[in-house]
Amino acid sequence: MSITRHHTNQRMSQIVMYNQTVYLAGQVADDETADIKEQTRSTLAKVDSLLEQAGSSKDKLLTVTIYLRDIKDFAAMNEIWDAWVPEGQGPARACVEARLADPGLLVEICVTAALS
Repeated sequence: MSITRHHTNQRMSQIVMYNQTVYLAGQVADDETADIKEQTRSTLAKVDSLLEQAGSSKDKLLTVTIYLRDIKDFAAMNEIWDAWVPEGQGPARACVEARLADPGLLVEICVTAALS
C-alpha cells in the first residue's frame, strides 16, 4: 500500500493517508485574537475541510488529541466540541495542557480518522 500526502512542504503534510486511515497535522485557528470558543470552532472547521478533502468525515473519527494552552479553557472548548461531534460517534480522545507554538494560540487539534 502506498502513502498519499496532501498540502505537503519540507516540514510536514496537512493530510497523510495510509491503509484506509487519514492522519491530519495539528490544526489551529487563523485568528489568534479570538477567544477559546471561536478558536475551537475555527479549528474544527479546518478539520472538517481536511477530512472532506481526504474522503472522510467527523463521523469516522478514530482518535483525537486536543492541546489547550490553559486547561481552564477545558469546559468552554468542550461546549463547542460537544456540539460538533456527532452523537454516539465520539473518538478515543485525550486533552492536555501544553505550550503551543505561538502564544496567541489557545487550542490545537490532531485527528486520525477512517477513510471508509
